Amino acid sequence: MTNPSADDARPADDAGRASASDQAPQSTPGPGHEAYDAEAAAEQAEQAAAYAQAAGAAHTAGEAETAAEQAELAVSHARAAAADAELAAARAERTYAQAGANGAEPLLRLVDIGKNFGPVRALTGINLDIPPAQVTAIVGDNGAGKSTLIKTISGIWEPDHGEIIWQGRPVRLHSPKAASDLGIATVYQDLALCDNLDIVQNMFLGREPIKHLVLDEVGMEKSAKRTLADLSVVTVRSVRQLVGSLSGGQRQAVAVAKAVLRQAQLVIMDEPTAALGVTQTRVVLDLIHRLKTQNIAVIVISHNLNDVQAVADRVAVLRLGQLVAVEPMARFDTESIVDLMTTGTSKRLAAVPAEQPSGSSSEH
Repeated sequence: MTNPSADDARPADDAGRASASDQAPQSTPGPGHEAYDAEAAAEQAEQAAAYAQAAGAAHTAGEAETAAEQAELAVSHARAAAADAELAAARAERTYAQAGANGAEPLLRLVDIGKNFGPVRALTGINLDIPPAQVTAIVGDNGAGKSTLIKTISGIWEPDHGEIIWQGRPVRLHSPKAASDLGIATVYQDLALCDNLDIVQNMFLGREPIKHLVLDEVGMEKSAKRTLADLSVVTVRSVRQLVGSLSGGQRQAVAVAKAVLRQAQLVIMDEPTAALGVTQTRVVLDLIHRLKTQNIAVIVISHNLNDVQAVADRVAVLRLGQLVAVEPMARFDTESIVDLMTTGTSKRLAAVPAEQPSGSSSEH
């Protein structure tokens, strides 16, 4: 008996395949059987490929959805990072402004200064740089801590924590003399002048030079005249004039000249134009400008915002014992300063607001 042909050996369906197997002899499969197996395998492979493609598409779609979610999350993180970067840039700008023009080393640096009076927090976390040859105005409402801050710088009170750095090195200002010896002079609102002494005697009080075992009156008079001339103080008739006979502006000039004579590098002026008329106020403001031209740094404490705008290079705003802003004067206007003094923030000023203090404060 011969083997069936290839066409006869290819069943059309399962029933036909079973019938053919019953009729065909049990012998080694021929070429027709191999063709059938190859085609069936091809169909199965094609179907498997279709399933794989479908599964792969589903898997890819799932991955795409996951990737989309991850991309959205990455965008969210990027936006948060951008916001953080913007905040850091603003803080860096403020730090640069505090360091002074051209990135100069600050003359005085206050680092995390705090001062308590019993349970009352007068100052909390004050960080402030005073650059050389610039006028820094410190403003704030009553109780903001202005007087406490300048008395800490002047050596009247030592801070409870924090660090004071003078010309790059930490110092301890345990007394007004320690501050004065460094080159920090404070002109208080009462000026601390003796009305019954003349200008020369006031300027050299406590530091009178001795020559041949007697006071060097001639040398003191020459130094007093030269210092007043350098500050363009031309309104006094004579350096031997009693201070009690001087006007308010003239008395301020004598007090500042006294600080300059002692080679102060930083002059702190507490409310220098308070209770002065227009003419005398102009004298004092001109005097502040001249201090800057002599490479002397000035801190002005004032409630008069017009005077602050006239002389200040930088403004530091205190509120409830905390420093809420330190910016160049060009970035402030009267309304923004008032907003910062009263609320701690200002929509008109693109500054980084400080955190609200955690305790009450009082100015001393």
